[in-house]
Amino acid sequence: MAFVPPLPHAIVDLPMADGSLIRVRRHGNLAGHRLLVSHGNGFAADAYLPFWAPLLRDWEVVVFDCRNHGQNLPSDPAHHTYAQMTRDLDCVLDGVALAWGSRKSAGAFHSMSARVAMKHAIEIGWRWDALALFDPPNFPPAGHALYDTMRDFEDKLAGWARNRRARFADPAELAAEYRDARGTANWVEGEHELMARSVSRRDDDGGYVLACAPALEAAIYLEARTLDLWPRGDRFAGPVKLIGADPACPYGPPTGRVNQAYAGENGVDYVAVLGARHMLQIERPDICREALLAFLAANGMAP
Repeated sequence: MAFVPPLPHAIVDLPMADGSLIRVRRHGNLAGHRLLVSHGNGFAADAYLPFWAPLLRDWEVVVFDCRNHGQNLPSDPAHHTYAQMTRDLDCVLDGVALAWGSRKSAGAFHSMSARVAMKHAIEIGWRWDALALFDPPNFPPAGHALYDTMRDFEDKLAGWARNRRARFADPAELAAEYRDARGTANWVEGEHELMARSVSRRDDDGGYVLACAPALEAAIYLEARTLDLWPRGDRFAGPVKLIGADPACPYGPPTGRVNQAYAGENGVDYVAVLGARHMLQIERPDICREALLAFLAANGMAP
């Protein structure tokens, strides 16, 4: 199967506080409730198409990449931080409302962008009618039984990111790397090619480079432990659903177990997607979508 993102109804390049631009795409049913979708570290929102494409009939789906990812042009590496991405999200929400009006809005964010949405909701303000967090790589506080496990996992990812191949003659070469890796073996058919196209851009020499430079991807992995982001559920001013990876999935990363612990210890509404690893929305897109829709319907956002 070949996945091709649809042409958006509209595109707007929104200015961030530091002058960089975030490209936002408007898809779907323009009369529907609004759903904002973004991605994990080193990935891109278009690559989550198997998850969000079936929503286009009933929902206005607003898709955007975090800075230095996907369709965005490179910006200052010094500002490639969770703090800046949190401010970026506030600018995106303001810009979307200015461009296309205000309406009932939910977020569906994965991994890095889910942590950004958590940080934004707590530190800047609640802007949602409902917020779905897909397996954020939450970092337990020091002394927690899972702290060392998560620290070692993030360190391993940072080392891998720093040393990953960044240039390709064609995205097909990157797709082949994804297909050959054990951690991406469970992606749905056609996803490896879609991901490769979504996370790369043409370079001046006619080849392709990763949109997110390896050093920037590594920096986000290493920053994770510094955020002190393990909040109680009652710190969110509206409904939040944590949709996690299977904590018992063989060969899965520790994020599934960590999020199970986080939700249980902090009173956060939670469900695990059985059989799914961290990239759950492109491993089990139908199940993830059903979990999202049930949560939204329970909070007054049925189509």
